[in-house]
Amino acid sequence: MLSVDQPYEIVIGLEVHVQLRTTTKLFCRCATQFGAPPNTNVCPVCLGMPGALPVINEHAVQLALQTGLALGSTIPPMTKWDRKQYFYPDLPKGYQISQFDLPICDGGHLTIADPADESQTRTIRLIRAHLEEDAGKSMHDEANGRADSRIDLNRCGTPLLEIVSQPDMRSAAEAKAFLTELKLLLTYLDVSDCEMQEGSLRVDANVNLKIEKAGDTIATPIVEIKNMNSFRAVERAIAHEAQRQYHEWEETGLTIKDRTKRTFGWDDAAERTVPQREKEEAADYRYLPDPDLLPICLSVETVEATRVALAEFPAVARQRLQSDYEIKAYDADVIVNQGRGVVEYFEAVAKGSGDARRASSWIQQDVLRTMKEQGKGIADFAVSADTLAELLGQVSAGKLDNARARDVFQHLLEKRGSVAEAIKALGIESVDAGEIESLCQELLDANPQVVEDVRGGKMQAIGSLIGQAKKKNPNVNPKQFREICLQLIQSAG
Repeated sequence: MLSVDQPYEIVIGLEVHVQLRTTTKLFCRCATQFGAPPNTNVCPVCLGMPGALPVINEHAVQLALQTGLALGSTIPPMTKWDRKQYFYPDLPKGYQISQFDLPICDGGHLTIADPADESQTRTIRLIRAHLEEDAGKSMHDEANGRADSRIDLNRCGTPLLEIVSQPDMRSAAEAKAFLTELKLLLTYLDVSDCEMQEGSLRVDANVNLKIEKAGDTIATPIVEIKNMNSFRAVERAIAHEAQRQYHEWEETGLTIKDRTKRTFGWDDAAERTVPQREKEEAADYRYLPDPDLLPICLSVETVEATRVALAEFPAVARQRLQSDYEIKAYDADVIVNQGRGVVEYFEAVAKGSGDARRASSWIQQDVLRTMKEQGKGIADFAVSADTLAELLGQVSAGKLDNARARDVFQHLLEKRGSVAEAIKALGIESVDAGEIESLCQELLDANPQVVEDVRGGKMQAIGSLIGQAKKKNPNVNPKQFREICLQLIQSAG
């Protein structure tokens, strides 16, 4: 958007490379395991040795099909493989098997929350999604001071799905929102682990500007920022590149008609984009149909069966949690954005405790905070959904107050075991109503000003006695104590 501080509109299109969750590579049976010793997961096929023939990994095709259907893509009846020719030290074959003119997924879209207005949504259109094999990994200057370069070919042949968007995004925040929602969808579908630190999700951003001048719209040359592996890097790179392009345009006046697309990298330490090379066009890659691989024909029955079997999408889950459990849209959004595991945990606690709103509150405040502090996922969380449901059920039934329930929760985190064991270990006992009434009377007699305040309409004045009551007996239920105090004041006239 144009503004006084930003006299241009940013135009952003993203290319997202997603590693599919297969155990073997796209065209051979080598493992895709991350972290294996360098150059151990390789064979003649992924190294392109003479005479080696590729065989398609059907699971990778199925995962690509699931993703395309979830993104609303059209699935063509036939897709084929092409060789994309280029030389890199980490691409021993000298070509990459990809898909040129007949990708497995055509079009589609992804709807995101508008970062500029949370009450609105934005629909980002997709151009295509196609399958391709990954190259190896070059590591430069890894040995201190020796300026050497090393090649690890374990990644050669790993299945990637490249998802290409239309240039519909208009800010770095929109790009981040798109990537966040896409990553969430992919993990919900379980088609990828999207571990960015392991390279399972990498982003190229195509960026240029539209500048209004003297009634004309000027477009600056497109720059593709390559291989970013964090959303923070994407945001910062786009923001920097927009400013760089504007300053370059002010100095040179060059437009998209004067200069071809260029490739830049992102230097995170220097916080700037840096030129790498002039961008090749499709003709430079000399695409040709791969003679060793037959086209894939996907029947209508296969596509429809896959569509029916798709897992629930995050957007659908948000709506369902609101309607089924009557929780707020914000709360549903927080829970769903944590991933499918947290949604399943919430539903189990909500059903088990019979109190969905309390379950939502506890999970957002206590469970997620603890998970963050411990650096753990919900699968490794110490308190099971059944146990938390039992604990919250006792709170809802008035057997435990929130403060004592949190003592039990903390005990369960540290010692595990059952709710009953935790209650016994903490010495928590139910307090007789008569005992509470005696305590109320004692504290009201000692605090006449509180009695006067309550009679004057300041009901919250009772709160000052609750702390005193808890010191005398930690097992006192604050809600019960408050109710009895009010009854005593009322009955005393």
